[in-house]
Amino acid sequence: MKLIYKGAEADVYESTWHGYHVIVKKRVPKAYRIDILDQELRKRRTIFEAQLLMDVKRIGVPAPTVMMLDPYEALLVMTFVEGRRLREKLEEVDEPEAIALCHRLGETVARLHEVGIQHGDLTTSNMILASDGRIFLIDFGLGSYDSDSEALGVDVLLVKRALMSAHYRKARRAFEAFLDGYEGRLGQERAKEVVAKVKEIEERGRYVDRTSQRRMKLKVTPSGK
Repeated sequence: MKLIYKGAEADVYESTWHGYHVIVKKRVPKAYRIDILDQELRKRRTIFEAQLLMDVKRIGVPAPTVMMLDPYEALLVMTFVEGRRLREKLEEVDEPEAIALCHRLGETVARLHEVGIQHGDLTTSNMILASDGRIFLIDFGLGSYDSDSEALGVDVLLVKRALMSAHYRKARRAFEAFLDGYEGRLGQERAKEVVAKVKEIEERGRYVDRTSQRRMKLKVTPSGK
């Protein structure tokens, strides 16, 4: 097995399994946890992620296929998705193609949200563009079953931030295209509820930032002034 990613919760390997090209995800023990609780937590999270992936596939959203699950070893074997990470692809293409890709991405995310599934880590690094044009969503380790507008708004905000940070020159029109695709699939009324939450979350973040800055200024202001 070839280690390709070492995360806080799991190690991810590229390997073969019964002749299939696969990804192996193994949740690692945490020394700070009580052993029996650590085992149970890793087992539950592994089972939950596998169930989430199977439900994502069931509704037709492109995602890795679960090949094998060993909850007692906190091990999940999934098909390897061939393609390019969307983060890389968006850097290479011109703006019209980036807009088309983001519109398609909006439709894909809406398919998750219309059945109450939140991805939890929707960055363009967790999206793979396959040769047939489908956008696969990977790494559902932070995913959940949640139809609350705020939870879904977090997903949409993560997409916006990913576009702004990694694809700034194309970000504004790309995100508008994402929202067009999202609304077209989810419906205008429901999409507006989610987008309103995105703005609310952003405003809360700005308030926290402003408050933190004021507190820092108070701390560094010399006494008597």
